[in-house]
Amino acid sequence: MQKVLVVDDDAHIRDVVCFALRREGFDAVEASTGRTAIQKFETEQPDLVVLDVLMPEGDGIAVCEQIRQSSAAPIIFLSSKDAEADRIKGLDIGGDDYVTKPFSVRELVARVKAHLRRPQEQPKELDSSLSIGPLNINVESRAARIDNETLDLTRTEFDLLTAMAREDGKVLAREKLMSGAYAANRIVSDRTIDSHIRRLRKKLRNLGVDPIHTVHGVGFRLSFE
Repeated sequence: MQKVLVVDDDAHIRDVVCFALRREGFDAVEASTGRTAIQKFETEQPDLVVLDVLMPEGDGIAVCEQIRQSSAAPIIFLSSKDAEADRIKGLDIGGDDYVTKPFSVRELVARVKAHLRRPQEQPKELDSSLSIGPLNINVESRAARIDNETLDLTRTEFDLLTAMAREDGKVLAREKLMSGAYAANRIVSDRTIDSHIRRLRKKLRNLGVDPIHTVHGVGFRLSFE
Protein backbone atom coordinates (compact mmCIF):
# COMPACT_ATOMS: atom_id res chain seq x y z
CA MET A 1 0.00 0.00 0.00
CA GLN A 2 1.40 3.37 -1.02
CA LYS A 3 1.72 5.96 1.72
CA VAL A 4 0.91 9.69 1.47
CA LEU A 5 1.88 12.26 4.08
CA VAL A 6 -0.71 15.07 4.29
CA VAL A 7 0.66 18.24 5.92
CA ASP A 8 -1.69 21.12 6.74
CA ASP A 9 -2.42 23.13 9.86
CA ASP A 10 -6.15 23.06 9.05
CA ALA A 11 -7.57 19.90 10.66
CA HIS A 12 -10.63 19.94 8.38
CA ILE A 13 -8.49 19.91 5.24
CA ARG A 14 -6.38 17.08 6.64
CA ASP A 15 -9.50 15.07 7.49
CA VAL A 16 -11.09 15.56 4.05
CA VAL A 17 -7.92 14.79 2.08
CA CYS A 18 -6.95 11.79 4.21
CA PHE A 19 -10.48 10.36 4.00
CA ALA A 20 -10.45 10.65 0.19
CA LEU A 21 -7.00 9.07 -0.06
CA ARG A 22 -7.89 6.16 2.23
CA ARG A 23 -11.07 5.55 0.23
CA GLU A 24 -8.85 5.14 -2.85
CA GLY A 25 -6.64 2.60 -1.10
CA PHE A 26 -3.78 4.80 0.14
CA ASP A 27 -2.27 4.79 3.61
CA ALA A 28 -2.62 8.45 4.68
CA VAL A 29 -0.64 9.89 7.60
CA GLU A 30 -0.96 13.43 8.93
CA ALA A 31 1.11 16.33 10.24
CA SER A 32 -0.02 19.80 11.29
CA THR A 33 3.25 21.75 11.49
CA GLY A 34 6.51 21.98 9.62
CA ARG A 35 8.41 20.39 12.50
CA THR A 36 6.09 17.40 12.79
CA ALA A 37 6.09 17.04 8.99
CA ILE A 38 9.84 16.46 8.99
CA GLN A 39 9.54 14.00 11.88
CA LYS A 40 6.73 12.08 10.15
CA PHE A 41 8.62 12.05 6.85
CA GLU A 42 11.66 10.51 8.51
CA THR A 43 9.71 7.89 10.47
CA GLU A 44 6.96 7.04 7.97
CA GLN A 45 8.98 7.27 4.71
CA PRO A 46 5.94 8.22 2.57
CA ASP A 47 5.81 7.71 -1.18
CA LEU A 48 4.41 11.22 -1.72
CA VAL A 49 3.82 14.40 0.30
CA VAL A 50 0.87 16.80 0.07
CA LEU A 51 2.32 19.93 1.64
CA ASP A 52 0.70 23.17 2.77
CA VAL A 53 2.82 26.31 2.40
CA LEU A 54 1.72 28.51 5.30
CA MET A 55 2.13 26.61 8.59
CA PRO A 56 3.50 27.14 12.09
CA GLU A 57 6.91 25.79 13.16
CA GLY A 58 8.40 25.82 9.67
CA ASP A 59 6.59 26.65 6.43
CA GLY A 60 6.15 24.32 3.49
CA ILE A 61 9.04 25.85 1.55
CA ALA A 62 11.47 25.04 4.36
CA VAL A 63 10.02 21.54 4.72
CA CYS A 64 10.39 20.89 0.99
CA GLU A 65 14.00 22.06 1.01
CA GLN A 66 14.81 19.75 3.91
CA ILE A 67 13.09 16.76 2.30
CA ARG A 68 14.99 17.39 -0.93
CA GLN A 69 18.29 16.97 0.90
CA SER A 70 17.62 13.25 1.19
CA SER A 71 14.66 12.25 -0.97
CA ALA A 72 13.13 12.63 -4.43
CA ALA A 73 9.63 11.65 -3.26
CA PRO A 74 6.99 13.68 -5.16
CA ILE A 75 5.80 16.79 -3.36
CA ILE A 76 2.47 18.44 -4.19
CA PHE A 77 2.15 21.91 -2.71
CA LEU A 78 -1.32 22.84 -1.44
CA SER A 79 -1.59 26.57 -0.87
CA SER A 80 -3.82 29.61 -0.75
CA LYS A 81 -0.97 31.60 -2.32
CA ASP A 82 -1.93 31.54 -5.98
CA ALA A 83 0.32 34.20 -7.53
CA GLU A 84 2.47 33.00 -10.40
CA ALA A 85 5.62 33.93 -8.48
CA ASP A 86 4.54 31.68 -5.59
CA ARG A 87 3.87 28.74 -7.90
CA ILE A 88 7.21 29.14 -9.64
CA LYS A 89 9.03 29.41 -6.31
CA GLY A 90 7.42 26.18 -5.13
CA LEU A 91 8.55 24.36 -8.26
CA ASP A 92 12.00 25.95 -8.19
CA ILE A 93 12.82 24.68 -4.72
CA GLY A 94 11.86 21.10 -5.55
CA GLY A 95 8.07 20.76 -5.68
CA ASP A 96 6.57 18.56 -8.39
CA ASP A 97 3.12 20.11 -8.49
CA TYR A 98 1.22 23.09 -7.06
CA VAL A 99 -2.49 23.09 -6.24
CA THR A 100 -4.20 26.27 -5.03
CA LYS A 101 -6.95 26.55 -2.42
CA PRO A 102 -9.89 26.25 -2.70
CA PHE A 103 -9.32 22.97 -4.51
CA SER A 104 -11.15 19.92 -5.79
CA VAL A 105 -10.40 16.90 -3.58
CA ARG A 106 -11.10 14.58 -6.53
CA GLU A 107 -8.56 16.45 -8.66
CA LEU A 108 -5.97 16.37 -5.87
CA VAL A 109 -6.39 12.60 -5.49
CA ALA A 110 -6.09 12.23 -9.29
CA ARG A 111 -2.83 14.17 -9.19
CA VAL A 112 -1.53 11.96 -6.37
CA LYS A 113 -2.34 8.87 -8.44
CA ALA A 114 -0.70 10.34 -11.52
CA HIS A 115 2.56 11.14 -9.72
CA LEU A 116 2.75 7.74 -8.07
CA ARG A 117 1.87 5.93 -11.31
CA ARG A 118 4.66 7.50 -13.37
CA PRO A 119 7.55 5.19 -12.42
CA GLN A 120 5.54 2.17 -13.61
CA GLU A 121 4.58 3.79 -16.92
CA GLN A 122 7.99 3.54 -18.60
CA PRO A 123 7.48 1.59 -21.85
CA LYS A 124 9.35 -1.72 -21.71
CA GLU A 125 10.74 -1.43 -25.22
CA LEU A 126 12.74 1.69 -24.37
CA ASP A 127 16.37 1.40 -23.31
CA SER A 128 16.84 1.06 -19.56
CA SER A 129 20.20 2.84 -19.66
CA LEU A 130 21.39 5.87 -21.62
CA SER A 131 24.88 7.30 -22.10
CA ILE A 132 25.55 10.63 -23.78
CA GLY A 133 28.98 12.15 -23.30
CA PRO A 134 29.65 12.25 -19.55
CA LEU A 135 25.96 11.69 -18.75
CA ASN A 136 24.84 8.22 -17.68
CA ILE A 137 21.19 7.47 -16.87
CA ASN A 138 19.84 4.26 -15.37
CA VAL A 139 16.10 4.42 -15.98
CA GLU A 140 15.20 1.42 -13.83
CA SER A 141 16.97 2.70 -10.73
CA ARG A 142 16.16 6.32 -11.64
CA ALA A 143 19.77 7.38 -11.17
CA ALA A 144 21.72 9.92 -13.23
CA ARG A 145 25.44 10.68 -13.12
CA ILE A 146 27.88 13.07 -14.72
CA ASP A 147 31.05 10.99 -14.87
CA ASN A 148 31.21 9.67 -11.30
CA GLU A 149 29.15 12.45 -9.71
CA THR A 150 25.51 11.70 -8.86
CA LEU A 151 22.86 14.18 -9.94
CA ASP A 152 20.40 14.81 -7.11
CA LEU A 153 17.20 15.20 -9.11
CA THR A 154 13.52 15.40 -8.32
CA ARG A 155 11.26 12.94 -10.10
CA THR A 156 10.17 15.55 -12.63
CA GLU A 157 13.75 16.69 -13.30
CA PHE A 158 14.82 13.08 -13.86
CA ASP A 159 11.96 12.49 -16.31
CA LEU A 160 12.74 15.69 -18.22
CA LEU A 161 16.43 14.78 -18.49
CA THR A 162 15.58 11.25 -19.63
CA ALA A 163 13.10 12.50 -22.23
CA MET A 164 15.75 14.80 -23.72
CA ALA A 165 18.46 12.14 -23.53
CA ARG A 166 16.36 9.71 -25.56
CA GLU A 167 16.33 12.28 -28.39
CA ASP A 168 20.10 12.91 -28.17
CA GLY A 169 20.73 16.21 -29.95
CA LYS A 170 17.22 16.60 -31.37
CA VAL A 171 15.01 19.53 -30.48
CA LEU A 172 12.02 18.61 -28.30
CA ALA A 173 9.00 20.88 -28.39
CA ARG A 174 7.46 21.67 -25.02
CA GLU A 175 4.45 19.53 -25.97
CA LYS A 176 6.67 16.46 -26.43
CA LEU A 177 8.52 17.16 -23.21
CA MET A 178 5.15 17.43 -21.51
CA SER A 179 4.08 13.99 -22.73
CA GLY A 180 7.45 12.43 -21.90
CA ALA A 181 8.00 13.89 -18.45
CA TYR A 182 4.58 14.62 -16.98
CA ALA A 183 1.67 12.37 -16.12
CA ALA A 184 -0.82 11.95 -18.93
CA ASN A 185 -3.69 13.62 -17.10
CA ARG A 186 -1.63 16.50 -15.75
CA ILE A 187 -1.88 19.90 -17.42
CA VAL A 188 1.20 22.08 -17.06
CA SER A 189 2.06 25.49 -18.42
CA ASP A 190 5.12 26.53 -20.39
CA ARG A 191 6.25 28.46 -17.31
CA THR A 192 6.12 25.27 -15.24
CA ILE A 193 8.29 23.42 -17.76
CA ASP A 194 10.70 26.36 -17.95
CA SER A 195 10.95 26.43 -14.16
CA HIS A 196 11.88 22.75 -13.99
CA ILE A 197 14.36 23.14 -16.85
CA ARG A 198 15.98 26.10 -15.10
CA ARG A 199 16.45 24.09 -11.92
CA LEU A 200 17.79 21.10 -13.88
CA ARG A 201 20.26 23.34 -15.71
CA LYS A 202 21.55 24.71 -12.42
CA LYS A 203 22.24 21.22 -11.09
CA LEU A 204 24.06 20.22 -14.27
CA ARG A 205 26.13 23.40 -14.22
CA ASN A 206 27.11 22.71 -10.63
CA LEU A 207 28.82 19.57 -11.96
CA GLY A 208 30.61 21.50 -14.69
CA VAL A 209 28.41 20.79 -17.72
CA ASP A 210 25.79 22.83 -19.56
CA PRO A 211 24.17 20.53 -22.15
CA ILE A 212 20.60 21.87 -22.26
CA HIS A 213 20.15 24.31 -25.12
CA THR A 214 17.09 26.49 -25.68
CA VAL A 215 15.77 26.73 -29.23
CA HIS A 216 13.66 29.86 -28.98
CA GLY A 217 10.09 29.46 -30.06
CA VAL A 218 10.47 25.69 -30.35
CA GLY A 219 11.77 23.90 -27.25
CA PHE A 220 14.98 22.35 -25.89
CA ARG A 221 17.69 19.94 -26.93
CA LEU A 222 20.35 18.01 -25.02
CA SER A 223 23.84 17.97 -26.48
CA PHE A 224 27.38 17.90 -25.08
CA GLU A 225 28.93 19.06 -28.36
